Amino acid sequence: MIHNPRAAVFLGGTALSLVCSLGYAEETVKATLLKDNTIQLDASHVKAGSVTFEVSNAPDTGLMHELVVLKTDMADDKLPVKNGQVRESQFKKMGEVEDISPGKSRHITLKLPPGRYVLICNQTGHYSMGMHTSLVVTP
Repeated sequence: MIHNPRAAVFLGGTALSLVCSLGYAEETVKATLLKDNTIQLDASHVKAGSVTFEVSNAPDTGLMHELVVLKTDMADDKLPVKNGQVRESQFKKMGEVEDISPGKSRHITLKLPPGRYVLICNQTGHYSMGMHTSLVVTP
């Protein structure tokens, strides 16, 4: 039993904040842009809501990269390409992180509804080299 009123208020407030924050937990996905022209995610499924992408361009890539998040039911390797780039305007673009130098990291937080997504590097030629992957967002 707690006899100190300050301690009781502090512990009660702490418990309330923990309970409230559990219902609004944020998902985090680590995305690594690799030298072998692939995008590696540490999760292929996340829950709908606020999703933070921590995007790292591996130091040995030697290339500037980006990460574009597109909502689509298409397979990640079947997007239409014109002049070396995916036509982003044909999809619902949720957001992107641009111009990530080798060895650097950036992040973006997006509110994602349930569905299928394709994540790409849309620098000219990079999608065709294999820089794409898929992500499923569940309810």
